[in-house]
Order: sequence, then structure tokens, then C-alpha cells
Amino acid sequence: MRLCRVRVAQAGFRTRRLVVATTRWRGDAPSVEEIGDLYRARWNAELDLRSLKVTLGMDVLRGQSPEMVQKELWAHALGYNLMRCVMARAAAGQGLLPRQISFQGAVQTVLAFAEALRAAAGQELSRLGAEVLRAIARHRVGDRPDRYEPRARKRRPKHYPHLNVPRDQAREAML
Repeated sequence: MRLCRVRVAQAGFRTRRLVVATTRWRGDAPSVEEIGDLYRARWNAELDLRSLKVTLGMDVLRGQSPEMVQKELWAHALGYNLMRCVMARAAAGQGLLPRQISFQGAVQTVLAFAEALRAAAGQELSRLGAEVLRAIARHRVGDRPDRYEPRARKRRPKHYPHLNVPRDQAREAML
């Protein structure tokens, strides 16, 4: 194992020094600066997880059994990957990087065109599909170099009491 001490000199970042552990230390081992850059790139992974959870409505899972929760997770992962594929096609058609397109904007565009896409066939479907890709590519993400965010929750918890008894008992108590 290799421990790398990375110095962070970026204004606005709380952390000044990091110690990153890596198992790559022979032959093709990246430099300390490259490891620091990779560690910073985790921001995209955090954005992807947020997109999965919040944008796709996965912040609250509805499954009651472990099997149903697992199915729900796989369904959301499939939807997320399909949307990222569409975004990649839209970006390639406009000479952009996929990360330059808004995930939320892409989801909203696909949902807006969904009914028309279902009804279209043949040439009309091809034309409409190309138009959807152009519309998705218009939803750009702003240039966000070295962005930092406050560590605070914006959404407040719901003001309902917790269900601490079986639902049948709670229904009887309401009656």
C-alpha cells in the first residue's frame, strides 16, 4: 500500500492536506499530483449519485421487502444508464462532452417528448429522435471549475409522525 500526501492549495476548500491510500505503487504508479487529481474527480461520482437518488426519485424507496428494494434499485440503475447513453449520443452529435449536458434537463426533455415518440413511426420517429437529441444538447451545465458547496441540507424533513406500530393498528387507532 502506498500513502500519498496531497497538498490542497485551492481557495474555498476546507482541507489543506490529504493522505490518500492507494495500492498502485509499482511500475505504472501515478504521481502524487495525478492521485490528487483523481481524488478530486470523485466529485463527478457524487453528482452521479445525487442524480440517481434525487432526480430519478430514488431518495425514498417504496419496496417493503429486500427483494423489491433490490428490483427497485436495479430499475433505477437501468433508467439512469439509459439516460446517460442518450446524453452521450446527444453530446457526440453536438461536439460536446456528456458531462456538459444537464441530467435533469435531459430527463425533462425525454419526458416532454415521450408521448410524441410513442406515437411516431418510421421516418417521423427518426426525425423526432434527432430533434430530441438536439433539444437535450441545449440543456448545458454551467462551467463549474473548483466548485464548492456548503455542507447543509436544503430540504427539511417531512412533518409527519413516524409510524411506530403496524399499519393495521394505526388504522384502528384512527377509527
